[in-house]
Formats: sequence, C-alpha cells, structure tokens
Amino acid sequence: MDKQRGEIIAISAPSGTGKTTILKSILQDFPELVFSVSATTRKKRKFEKEGVDYFFLSENEFEKKIRNSEFVEWEKFYDYYYGTYKSLIEDNINKGNSVIAEIDVKGALSLKKIYPQAVLIFIYPPSLEELESRLKKRKTEDEEEFKKRIERAKMELSQKDKFDCCIENNDLGKAILETESLIKKIIHKENS
Repeated sequence: MDKQRGEIIAISAPSGTGKTTILKSILQDFPELVFSVSATTRKKRKFEKEGVDYFFLSENEFEKKIRNSEFVEWEKFYDYYYGTYKSLIEDNINKGNSVIAEIDVKGALSLKKIYPQAVLIFIYPPSLEELESRLKKRKTEDEEEFKKRIERAKMELSQKDKFDCCIENNDLGKAILETESLIKKIIHKENS
C-alpha cells in the first residue's frame, strides 16, 4: 500500500509573540514532524546553528536560488532575504512525512496558494502593547529595527483572518497545549 502524502503546517506570528518557543515544544512532543529550516541572508546570532535554525546564505547565493526557483516562498524584509526550500517540502510530503514551517505571514499565505491543503496557524499576542513590551525585553533589535518590527506586526495582525486557525498567546503553557492539540488532529486525522 502506498504511503499517503504528509501534511504541511505553517506557523506564523508577529516577531516576539512566542512562536519559536511554541514550535520548540511541538518539535519535542512530535518527533515525527520534519522542521522546515528556512534560508536567510541575515547574520547568524550567537546561539543559532547552521542547518538547524536557518541556512545562512550570502545575498548572491540567495538570489541565485531565487532565479533557479528553489524556494516555495521567499521575501526580503528588514533588509534580509528569507525563504522556504521547495525541495525540503516536496521530498518530505512525498515520503509521507508531515512538515512544519515557521514562516512570516506573507510567506504562509504564499505557501497556501501553492499547497491549498496546508494548514496555517497564526499565533497572536493579547495586545500590541504586550507585544511591544516582549520585544523590548528581548533586546535583540536597535530602536530603528524595533519600530520596523512593530509596523510589520500591525500588518501581520491585520492578516490573521486569512489563517485556518488562530491561537492567542496570553499564557504560554495554554498556547502550547492548544497548538499541540491542533497539530495532533492535523497529523493523526486518519485515526479520528
């Protein structure tokens, strides 16, 4: 019997909403999920690992991959490119493996156009003020970058109704449980 195609799940959220923390918990609890490592041209942060957190590329390398149609979606924001490899998605879903991607809102909506069966999950903060507070505590951006992230967050929050599922991260533990419950339904739907 042929193995059925895997599922595609995309998690999006404004920067600082907690999606990476939620995703790490999901990957621990669902080892069968394949994480779609994105490519980027931004500089690697101290705690990040090549091929685990991102594939770090030069701008020239990234642009060559765009010309070669190697990305299912890509975008340039905050002066850096970000993209999702088409081969990673295709190879895994064709083998019956489910893939989870952490991508920005525009990328998730682009992914849905190519893969209508993909399930898009949007994580949102309780308020814009709370998001600003979380970003300030993170101390990973200078003032100008902080302002850009807040403006982008406003745009991303305006797109939330285009997602299949929305989960508020007011309480991290509760948001993790809700997201995990949802993912369990998606990847084990043949058993329900």
